[in-house]
Amino acid sequence: MNPVALAAAALTLNAFVWGISWWPFRTLQSLGLHPLWSTALIYCFALLCLGLVRPRAWRGFLRHPELWWLLLAAGLTNVGFNWAVTVGDVVRVVLLFYLMPAWVVLLAWPVLGEKPTTGSLLRLALALAGMVIVLKTPASPWPVPESLADWLALMGGFCFALTNILLRRLNQTPGESRMLAMFAGGAVLASAAALLGLRLGAVTPLPAPDLAWFAWLLLISLAFLAGNLALQYGAAHLSASTTSLIMLSEVVFASASSVLLGAGTLSTRTLIGGTLILLASLLSVLSFRPPQ
Repeated sequence: MNPVALAAAALTLNAFVWGISWWPFRTLQSLGLHPLWSTALIYCFALLCLGLVRPRAWRGFLRHPELWWLLLAAGLTNVGFNWAVTVGDVVRVVLLFYLMPAWVVLLAWPVLGEKPTTGSLLRLALALAGMVIVLKTPASPWPVPESLADWLALMGGFCFALTNILLRRLNQTPGESRMLAMFAGGAVLASAAALLGLRLGAVTPLPAPDLAWFAWLLLISLAFLAGNLALQYGAAHLSASTTSLIMLSEVVFASASSVLLGAGTLSTRTLIGGTLILLASLLSVLSFRPPQ
């Protein structure tokens, strides 16, 4: 297989892992492990593996205190997405999470100094119109989030956009240290949210060790590590625009798998709103120009 095809396959693997991640998270919840505990344990495992393979990553992280912002953004991304797909309609959650073009336009100006263009404002309008259509249900007079899953998906998508913008801003820092910041964010923020939720009665306690949930946890941890390695390889061999385009297949994997397994629905309203959101994302990819 030629390098380009191999890189595309690697990115598709990463999109597939994230696209079906809702299934093991729901399975773990059915075994008594809340998605926040699952996320915390998964990223503690990933952090341990990275620390063993790349011990210098810690020194780079400590030399660049701005990576703490990346830790925070990446951690909240995982808290929002993993919790949302576990408790909400997966199709709706993934579409709201992928409001990337809207959040990027709003964040790129203050963080990167990139003023919005006519094209970016058009993508913002498309994405927001799609969000309004997805959120406006016959039962709600206004297009506002109607559940915890909606709020978590919107928060996760906003933080995902911020994570990507910070990765661009911090591209001169060591790559292994950026990866460590993202893994640490998942471990620290999910643990903190789980402990806070436990205190407030919103999160169930960590269950006693059990072979069933431990096996599932190990499986998804290894899948996430494989997906991350695939992403690193694919992104290094393809342009950023091609990478982003392939990664949009996550929406297809998530939607198809959740509808087939009864964890998501495809109403006419969701299809129309989702089309506008994905169109905004596609236009964002096609308009990408590498920095000079």
